[in-house]
Amino acid sequence: MGILFTRMLSSLFGNREARILVLGLDNAGKTTILYRLQMGEVVSTIPTIGFNVETVQYNNIKLQVWDLGGQTSIRPYWRCYFPNTRAIIYVVDSSDTDRLVTAKDEFHAILEEEELKGAVVLVYANKQDLPGALDDAAVTESLELHKIKNRQWAIFKTSAIKGEGLFEGLDWDALVKVDLETRWKFHDMLKLSGK
Repeated sequence: MGILFTRMLSSLFGNREARILVLGLDNAGKTTILYRLQMGEVVSTIPTIGFNVETVQYNNIKLQVWDLGGQTSIRPYWRCYFPNTRAIIYVVDSSDTDRLVTAKDEFHAILEEEELKGAVVLVYANKQDLPGALDDAAVTESLELHKIKNRQWAIFKTSAIKGEGLFEGLDWDALVKVDLETRWKFHDMLKLSGK
């Protein structure tokens, strides 16, 4: 009985892994967000040609975070990274109102991908520190988030440079989705043990 209990606790509180894609148009702040989450500081970045991948430890969860380049020529290759993705962090430059229609179109195209049907969606309305940045309600409207009916989603105002809003988003995304799955596994283990 003690071994079973130890296994259940290990399953409940042990390290878990989740694959997350960070997507969005070029210059939205994806790489800055990735390294802010991983290192806790802002690093000098250049436009991502291809991808960056880092492991981010957050609470009990080990996040394998893939930051994919957002240039027009690179976006068709995003689908190569879709398999086994648990969550999408879609980053929007809230101050770049001229490209919000393109950001919306790319976002909704991602949502239609079969391999991402089970992934939860977290939207970072980034660059809130810049003058003229749209708030989360305006970004929600621009991206037509209200049309999403078949999956969980949330939006958070963020400033990657200042580190604001990033971990609040991870609290929703990583902990809601991964912890719920873990709790159900724990519940199922208790049922199997007759408790």
